[in-house]
Amino acid sequence: MDGFIGEFFGTMILIMLGAGTGAGFNLNKAYAKGANWTFVCLSWGMAVTMGVYVAGSLGSMGHLNPAVTIGFACFGFFPWSQVLPYLAGQFLGAFVGAALVIIQFAPHFKATPDEASGNQVGIFATRPAIKSPLFNFISELFATFAFIFILLNLGNFTLGLKPFIVGALIFVVGTGLGTTTGFAINPARDWGPRLAYTLLPVPNKGNAYWNYAWVPMCGPLAGGILAAAIQFALKG
Repeated sequence: MDGFIGEFFGTMILIMLGAGTGAGFNLNKAYAKGANWTFVCLSWGMAVTMGVYVAGSLGSMGHLNPAVTIGFACFGFFPWSQVLPYLAGQFLGAFVGAALVIIQFAPHFKATPDEASGNQVGIFATRPAIKSPLFNFISELFATFAFIFILLNLGNFTLGLKPFIVGALIFVVGTGLGTTTGFAINPARDWGPRLAYTLLPVPNKGNAYWNYAWVPMCGPLAGGILAAAIQFALKG
């Protein structure tokens, strides 16, 4: 149960702060409207840091990401018995975090009349800069591989200042590899908020683009499994 609780609240905090950044970046009359990519990557990095601290304090390993949980479990770095509670916490936490952002920014959604003005699913989930399904998948695979391979070599990343290292890692993955697809690198971070945007009464909302959603699901899972496989082959 601690695993579920930690992952739920850690992921909720991650999405509140991360999707909140997306809302401030996109929606009319928000003070951060039009901020740059560096701002986005830094904010998401710090959102992950704070989520890891919360999750670790509440008894989980601070995965906040099915690609981490499943990749680790596939090669014995995490017990399979804990996978379902972790996944449930991650997806539910992401949905609730997105719902809270919708409430927080309700007047700004109302002030942003359409997708062209910034009222778009990209506040919550990812879309590619150039739609090319194979290369979008490869982009997510590569970015997630780099992220999780480094995580595997950090040890217990909930301890001490290590969550800040994880945040710095998110920042550099975003600036280095994230400009092609928006670096989901996390199926829960993408699907939970995308579902919230789809189901909840967001004023003036646009298309949720579920036809693309397989990429931020499958690419990160493949990248996480590949990273864990290589780590296992190198260290056993």
